[in-house]
Amino acid sequence: MTQSNARRKFIRNFSVALSAIPLAACGGDDDASYESITYAHGVASGDPLADRVILWTRISAPSGADDLDVGWSVAEDSDFAKVVASGTTRTGAARDFTVKVDATGLSANRRYYYRFRCQGVDSPVGRTKTLPTGSVAQARFAVFSCSNYPAGYFNVYGDAAKFDDIDVGLHLGDYIYEYAAGGYASQNAAAMGRVSQPATEIITLTDYRRRYQQYRTDPDLQAVHARMPFITVWDDHELTNDTWRDGAENHDPATEGLWAARRQMAIQAYHEWMPIRQPEAARPDRIYRSFDFGNLLSLHMLDTRVIGRDKQLAYAGYVGADRSFNAAAFTADVTNPARQLMGAEQTTWLQGQMAKSTATWQILGQQVLMARMLLPAPMVLGTVGYAAYFAIAAKVQAGVALSETEQQQLAATPVPYNLDAWDGYPAARETVLAMARTLNKNLVVLAGDTHNAWASDLADASGQAVGVEFGVPSVTSPGFESYFPTFPAATVARGMEQLIGPLQYAETGARGFVVLTVTPTETRAEYRYVDTIRSQTYTASVGKVLRMLPGAANRKIVAG
Repeated sequence: MTQSNARRKFIRNFSVALSAIPLAACGGDDDASYESITYAHGVASGDPLADRVILWTRISAPSGADDLDVGWSVAEDSDFAKVVASGTTRTGAARDFTVKVDATGLSANRRYYYRFRCQGVDSPVGRTKTLPTGSVAQARFAVFSCSNYPAGYFNVYGDAAKFDDIDVGLHLGDYIYEYAAGGYASQNAAAMGRVSQPATEIITLTDYRRRYQQYRTDPDLQAVHARMPFITVWDDHELTNDTWRDGAENHDPATEGLWAARRQMAIQAYHEWMPIRQPEAARPDRIYRSFDFGNLLSLHMLDTRVIGRDKQLAYAGYVGADRSFNAAAFTADVTNPARQLMGAEQTTWLQGQMAKSTATWQILGQQVLMARMLLPAPMVLGTVGYAAYFAIAAKVQAGVALSETEQQQLAATPVPYNLDAWDGYPAARETVLAMARTLNKNLVVLAGDTHNAWASDLADASGQAVGVEFGVPSVTSPGFESYFPTFPAATVARGMEQLIGPLQYAETGARGFVVLTVTPTETRAEYRYVDTIRSQTYTASVGKVLRMLPGAANRKIVAG
């Protein structure tokens, strides 16, 4: 259990005196106009490689400040007695006074400390780590998704920041949410002092920047960033709900302007505020990239949201006035082999990355569930409620005769519960699964987006085992408990496990993250939960541990 001030412990412990090893200063030390410079948004690092890492901060300068020179340094120790890299960079209003440096010349598999200095004022100290090379015995990740500020306290981040042995934090998207104050999952925001800013839905570059500013003031978020390097991808809410290549569900061009303009502004703010290295400077919308942890694993971070996704299908388009479902038309459209989720270019890139990797494990860090999550059509379409459907199933188990209607409902063809996931793009999924199977790779897929915890076996359309998927719970965003408020979460989860064949584990009512431990002999997912996000005092616990073993005969989930 943590106390309300425990989330500040890391930054406090690593704060340093201004008299430590000097850095290049921002302006002259006697320039009184910059006395109020602070680092209100903390520090962060990201996209580590064997010889470099991105360092990030933001200068909170007085209104109207000119462009500023900012010094940075990297050391082997938290006292900065052994500085190994340093330099000066420049920031200003054009990039919202954010600072991002690619610190090079570092050694592989080493822990480092870093800080910034502006106008004689030092930032908090961050800790980071470079990637290993050669023979690697273990890698540890903290995997996050869906952190909605007004929904609750970031206790999940605070818990992860207590770990001393995490190599990298992975964030699978929905790092921020775009809704207006009082919007999605904001029922308790005022009482917790977490009302979204700006108060309107974020649409302009200034709006997106202000929303990142608010999130980055959270002490738990600052603590976890200062504790470990992050590797991130966006999902939809970094732009707006249910984004696809040429639009989004939550974007109306008639009132909110051109989609291309909003997309560009959201992407600009993301690159300003996240410690991410752009693979191609001229293509800021391209964020898919790979990271090699020696001979142990290759991590491929994908974009299933922005760069190549075709528009999502909607069941409403296949339901008639009599509430009948046109299954034939739906099946024809959803199985269209031309439907793209990643796009042809990214798919070809992934094929090449996996083909050239000789690592034991291939891990995909991406946004949406890849596993087949099929539920009975009457339940998905709302013609039969969750409780009513299971009441029918209970009759079967008890040997009670069913009515003709109940028989039809029970025999209905299963359909995807979520067309925004890979289930809405099955041909694209088959392409990825086929490449892993053909290349004989040990495939582990990580997914966020749903706010619930899932663990599923991955098989191709012919039923051949390919790998496993670990779907991570949200940091704060509500899960299925908001859709089934009258059912205990455990009942909903066990029902899902019963109905969905590939699904081996579900937790649909708790917030948390996954600690992923990868060794040559197993990939182990530890599902870790906090008991509340309504109070800053919480208890953390392990809910489930699941594993996959390497080898063609072992590509399925086994108990931990």
